Amino acid sequence: MHSLDRVDLQLLRALCVEPRSTFVALAQRLGLSRNTVQARMARLEESNAFLAFDRRINPIALGHPLTAFIQVHLQQKRLSQIVAELTQIPEIVQAHGMSGSTDLLVLVVCTDADDLFRIDGTILACEGVDRTETSLAMGELIPYRITPLLDRVTRERGPSNRAAGEIDDEA
Repeated sequence: MHSLDRVDLQLLRALCVEPRSTFVALAQRLGLSRNTVQARMARLEESNAFLAFDRRINPIALGHPLTAFIQVHLQQKRLSQIVAELTQIPEIVQAHGMSGSTDLLVLVVCTDADDLFRIDGTILACEGVDRTETSLAMGELIPYRITPLLDRVTRERGPSNRAAGEIDDEA
């Protein structure tokens, strides 16, 4: 990933405030040309600055109101095969390789406790999985956010430059 300059950070901040902004709207808001915004967006995309461009769908809308975290303990030599098997379980929405005593932390959504039990059993049936530990999420207290970090990085890069179109949430 390339090093982000102040204009890149302002562009990212503008997208946090209004993710559906067009290039023209971003250009107007930041005081840049549309071509500049388009070129920078292309560069940011090529450097993997964006996680995704899809809309996040609430699993509740799909009848899956429960969220759980499953810690998976496995045989390391089987990691690739196990991950491949886990990708076949639709209720697994995310998984991370971990350091420490847990090998994988798997985020699942489910319809109810019986569904969670079934999903956990499917994970345990993967050859090389030794055991799991399951925790039911009681509520999302801090949803995914990047704006506070983006603001801190922007502050650390130097003083504000309104001419370059500093973003204000109230604008």
